[in-house]
Amino acid sequence: MIPNDIEGAMMALPMQADASQVAAYWTRLAYESIIRFTRDEQAKRGFTQPQFWILRHLSRHDLAPDDGAAMTIPQLQQAMTEYIRPDDDLASEAKVLLGRGWIHADHDGYLRLTDAGEAARLQMKQSAPEIRSLIHRDIDDADYVAALRVLYKLIANTTPVPER
Repeated sequence: MIPNDIEGAMMALPMQADASQVAAYWTRLAYESIIRFTRDEQAKRGFTQPQFWILRHLSRHDLAPDDGAAMTIPQLQQAMTEYIRPDDDLASEAKVLLGRGWIHADHDGYLRLTDAGEAARLQMKQSAPEIRSLIHRDIDDADYVAALRVLYKLIANTTPVPER
């Protein structure tokens, strides 16, 4: 079980950590902690991560297919399959965005970004560097890159190679 208290988890790691530490435990703990922190920081700024994703997927200046084509909630869910969390409710998040006038829904349920929604997306995007700097606080870029290289290698070592 992953502790809710990151300091408690870090205290459990000996100062001279050895290579027998379980990578899956620490990567999951890092993932959960970073997602929770990111979402808390976004909430302080008045939006949720799923709201930002919806706006990004509807923006012709970001992730939208076909230069800003309208999308339905199921299409958005499909587009976000790789990173949406089980408790994310895109329909509820879209209702909030509709109420703010940031998206518009047609009679068939297709959502489109409004000019106000594009402005909101850009404002949300401006918070990303600050949130990233908080996450990376006291971590040297070289150490961060080294950690990523280790993670890439762990992934490569555990990804099956297709038979030919």
